[in-house]
Amino acid sequence: MEEIYIKINGVDCKCKEGESVLAVALEHKIDIPHFCYHEDLPIDGACRICLVEHAGKVVTSCSLKAAKGMEVSSETEQVKKYRKVNLELLLSNHQEHCKNCQRGYACNAREVMEAYGAKPKQYLKPPTHCPQHKLGTAAELDPELCIGCNKCVEMCQKVGVGYLRLAENGAHTHVAPVEDENIDCIYCGQCTVHCPVGAAREQSHLEQVIAAIEDPEKIVIAQMAPSIRCSIGELFGAEPGSELTGECYSALRTLGFDKIFDVNFGADITTWVEAEELVHRIKNNGVLPLFTSCCPGWVKCAEFYYPHLLKHLTTSRSPQIHAGAAYKTWWAHKHGIDPHKIVVVSFMPCTSKKYEAQMGKLDVHGMKPVDFVLTTREFGNWMKSKQVDLLKMEKTEADELGVYSGAAAIYGASGGVMESALRTAAYMLEGKDLERLEFESVRGMEGVKKAEVEIAGKKLKVAVVATKTNIDKILGELKSDPHAYHYIEVMACPGGCIGGGGQPIPSTNRIVKKRIAGLYGIDNKATLRLAHKNPQVRDFMTHYIAALPKEERSALLHTTYRKRERGE
Repeated sequence: MEEIYIKINGVDCKCKEGESVLAVALEHKIDIPHFCYHEDLPIDGACRICLVEHAGKVVTSCSLKAAKGMEVSSETEQVKKYRKVNLELLLSNHQEHCKNCQRGYACNAREVMEAYGAKPKQYLKPPTHCPQHKLGTAAELDPELCIGCNKCVEMCQKVGVGYLRLAENGAHTHVAPVEDENIDCIYCGQCTVHCPVGAAREQSHLEQVIAAIEDPEKIVIAQMAPSIRCSIGELFGAEPGSELTGECYSALRTLGFDKIFDVNFGADITTWVEAEELVHRIKNNGVLPLFTSCCPGWVKCAEFYYPHLLKHLTTSRSPQIHAGAAYKTWWAHKHGIDPHKIVVVSFMPCTSKKYEAQMGKLDVHGMKPVDFVLTTREFGNWMKSKQVDLLKMEKTEADELGVYSGAAAIYGASGGVMESALRTAAYMLEGKDLERLEFESVRGMEGVKKAEVEIAGKKLKVAVVATKTNIDKILGELKSDPHAYHYIEVMACPGGCIGGGGQPIPSTNRIVKKRIAGLYGIDNKATLRLAHKNPQVRDFMTHYIAALPKEERSALLHTTYRKRERGE
């Protein structure tokens, strides 16, 4: 396409002919309010907020195509009038029902209303009188906040689930589950990270976490997932991919946590356990291909849609669960602490981790390894409500269980779990570390990545898959050739955890790529890059775990699966 210049609000903007005017404005940091526009999804022009005046007409800038010599303005009196009316119609019930507004937290919809002088009038939009719908224990839908922009529905279809639909018409239009009993939510939360007004949102655990911190009898531990440190800064104006590990540790101390540990410690445990299982299956002609299982959205997907695959899933628990169990057993025992006084809070880029943490099958000695899960967005909201400016925090270190490898850091990116496990599996097979640790062929944003890797003289066919849409493609291959792969990593969200449902809004492919680069930057700079070389994990696995009876070892490290019914 030809490169041209257009003028937006008097500013000359270089762009390509035919490009969306709204996209051009955003690229040049010109603020045009919008709700339904998302650069990775179809342009619908549904919310009618991104108005501009062009050639004497008021039109939506998302659907207006850039043409040479074009001049548009989002600040004419006519545009301001129409935009204000549209905002008041769309968001007439918003502040009455929005939990973030009620709690005084950041809210994109409220901030847009305030910025453009809109004052919602409830009588303009009749209430739907539809109840909130819970998506397991992960997310929820509030029909009273829905503006019918359709982004959650489009994204749910794009990832291959198709659980959401728009119900009713006119002012009563709202998002709702489909009625087909053969379709179920997998709790990935992509609806929540693509909803501009909080109608689809995570089920918040923030009030329970604050109550635990205020309880003098509790020892409250914070642990942060790999992805959080390279995305949380976006909520404070930092560039996507900015690595803020030390600043996050300081912020967590400011918020009142007693101990700051790290989910990356748990990721190194998971790598060890999963690599052992992969090696065992390879050596003993076990069931292959082996599928990863640390994504609970994928596990729910497998348990509902593909129960015939369950024997192929690794029995390894996930990083947050491995870590939480270690805190409430090994760490508590070493320090003489009553584990029932320990409260573990995970900070996750994910909504399905909330669902996972509540699963009774993962309990250890009658305790949940992880008590509460907060998303990246909840973490940011909490900091803002306490006037904690993350970007101004000093860098500090985690407490004693904060040592982790570069292999743990890349867990947040699609392909990272596999790469981490292959590094350790190679050591277990050959007794020495790989000279080259990078497996570039399994990196990147592609929904399906395939490679043939050689470790210890064995050629392994591997695949890395993100979203159910792409899972179906791989399963089609396996139906034709059951031996097509030895090892398959699966994540429910585009790009892996780094593009998870609990991440900052907006979350686009372009932004996710920058976050991924931040994670690989951590690995590249690390002096410790192999999970099995983590001294804390070696102590836990070779001393504490090794000394336990077999059944107790299994209870701390492994899990089981079963067919799930709709809504489970």
